[in-house]
Amino acid sequence: MADDPRPPYPEQQQPMPGTTGAMDPRPDHGEESYIGSGRLDGKRAIITGGDSGIGRAVAIAYAREGADILISYLNEDEDARDTQKWVEEAGRNAVLIAGDISEAAHCRAIVERAVEEFGGLDILVNNAAHQASFAEIGDISDEEWELTFAVNMHAMFYLAKAAVPHLENGGVIINTTSINADQPNAHLLAYATTKGAIQNFTMGLAQMLAEKNIRVNCVAPGPVWTPLIPATMPPEAVKNFGDNTPIGRAAQPRELAPPYVMLATDEASYMTGATVPVTGGRPFI
Repeated sequence: MADDPRPPYPEQQQPMPGTTGAMDPRPDHGEESYIGSGRLDGKRAIITGGDSGIGRAVAIAYAREGADILISYLNEDEDARDTQKWVEEAGRNAVLIAGDISEAAHCRAIVERAVEEFGGLDILVNNAAHQASFAEIGDISDEEWELTFAVNMHAMFYLAKAAVPHLENGGVIINTTSINADQPNAHLLAYATTKGAIQNFTMGLAQMLAEKNIRVNCVAPGPVWTPLIPATMPPEAVKNFGDNTPIGRAAQPRELAPPYVMLATDEASYMTGATVPVTGGRPFI
């Protein structure tokens, strides 16, 4: 929209993983604008990183389209409760589960809890991610590299593996990759590398699950104004975040929700192994 915030943004930094309430301007997740039309009536979804940013926008949209949501998050309780409130105001069930998805056992517990609460599972949205900025490869510790892969890539495998037995004919997995899969930011080396792996994982898993009629796709966002930005990027990058797009600004989270809705519906019944770029005009091949 013409009146969406544009850089330069006010100077701001947060401790990781960041919170919505401390952001200036506050992100728009579609709280006042998204209108559902029953496209996901009766569906049951897991959204990792559903407390804030893209995950919150998708949770609000899915709820207004008729889905019950399990919201997985690390430890951002206030943000998670706020997302839960919006889902419940849409008349749908919202289950919160905090914990570290880098642990395989926790990933299995997430799926088990969703099946227990909802009686089954239709949609898995692998959205949670970890990132941090480093100027030199020598600045990236072994532990940081391993954490980034554990959260961004390994968890996706653990969750998909646990979910597939519960995804019946027509089930859906949607993974969040990034513009960094195609145009890696050197200061986000570990993060960008995992995003390339996620795109490859999506295409391979789509072929593996096609006979079961379980579709697997991914969304590749460009710059999106979420708590990760002031929590993980240097001040100058935060100030000018999104000014490298033809549109000239970062996306608001609400602008990412529609592709996640479309991919979860039967409207996308012939789409699997695909990447949907939402990049503000930056080319993605």
